[in-house]
Amino acid sequence: MTPRTRSFGTEPVARLLWHACTQTTMSVGVYGIYALTNAWFIARGVGAVAFAAVNLVAPLLLLLGAVATTVGVGGASLVSRSLGLGDLDQAARAAGNAFIAFWATAIGVAVVGVVLLDPLLALLGATPQTRGYAHDYGLIVLAGSVTATGFSSLVRAEGRLRFSTLLWVVPVLVHIALDPLLIFGLHLGVRGAALGTVGGQAVSMAMSVWYFFVQRHRPYRITLAHLRPHGPTLRALVSVGAPTILGGIGLTMVTALANNLLVTVGGTLALSAFALCARIGTFVTMPQIGIAQGLQPIVGYNTGRGLTDRVERAATLTLRATVIYGAGVCVALLALADPLTGLFTDDPAVHAQATDALRVLAIGYPFAGIAPLVSARLQAAGQPRYSYWLSAGTIPAVRAPLLLAFSRLGTTGLWISFPTAEFATALLAIIVLRRTAATPAGPSSHRS
Repeated sequence: MTPRTRSFGTEPVARLLWHACTQTTMSVGVYGIYALTNAWFIARGVGAVAFAAVNLVAPLLLLLGAVATTVGVGGASLVSRSLGLGDLDQAARAAGNAFIAFWATAIGVAVVGVVLLDPLLALLGATPQTRGYAHDYGLIVLAGSVTATGFSSLVRAEGRLRFSTLLWVVPVLVHIALDPLLIFGLHLGVRGAALGTVGGQAVSMAMSVWYFFVQRHRPYRITLAHLRPHGPTLRALVSVGAPTILGGIGLTMVTALANNLLVTVGGTLALSAFALCARIGTFVTMPQIGIAQGLQPIVGYNTGRGLTDRVERAATLTLRATVIYGAGVCVALLALADPLTGLFTDDPAVHAQATDALRVLAIGYPFAGIAPLVSARLQAAGQPRYSYWLSAGTIPAVRAPLLLAFSRLGTTGLWISFPTAEFATALLAIIVLRRTAATPAGPSSHRS
């Protein structure tokens, strides 16, 4: 086992978290920069309607991302706990089965998505003005589904945080370089934006394949035997990762519901404002995702070794960090909403509505990182039961009902429903955190 991996159980927790979370935050933060630049290129190079259309496809991309995260989180939890136990063969088998599970699912998503794209867009709230753009964008991105992850979570699970960061940074730089070339230079419009996305993803996948199947200085090697589907491993992987896919499906449904309600109460104007705010929100909440991702390998490894005090210490420190960061973002957006939204549109009506919406949505950001953090901690420790409630159960129980109830107040009511849902979900997450003990949950469930 490498010194990097062993450090998860020996270094002071605060120092370990600082190193891990700065690396993961840098990774997802770079992706957030891509989300903003991509939004700017589409809004300025194609138009506000095209930007709203691209955002309509977001639920499909969320679902695909949930598939990638499901096998990544499940695989990483099994890998880190196996490394904690010193069982390198089980770690290799968990990683190999994660690859196979993702590729098989991604191909299925691509085929079904391309065949059923038009009815799916209708369900997502496409209008005659947005349908063409959404179809062109969605077709290309879905066709490239198999490239949608570089398995950075598996890399983090063995302590290689710098390479995990590169799996985000390098593809995003490719994205940012391709977007202006394809959108402005070759005049490909939303097709160019989609091709840039798939191109960056392909680079990430190539880097991942090289790392796991060619690079030698690693704690375990994936062989052909580890790529064979192994029932107990796949069941354990899906059990731990399932809250993510269920949450992704639920979030897809909630986003589709929000899009339809916005079209009903506010038309394309409200939809464009929401698309703009969603991109800014993606960017500013990325560090909260980075904190949750940085926590996971530390929790997984120390759970495998039975070091529950280190697990609880790590969970407490990251919870404080995500709340403090969210509060800072809230204050910043309340002050800077107007100039920020003005960067993405010249339409005075879209600008005004997006500014008002962003200020309301910002109120929820201090609470937005709590539920994902608690869910990530439970998944990493091999305790997915309560994570199901946080990632999937809160969709029909909290988020969807609030959207429907507040939509009666018009567009403003819909904006208010989002921070209200964040607060309610965070409260439930704190209750779950207090009721769960840091019980060691080794990877025995996937032994031969």
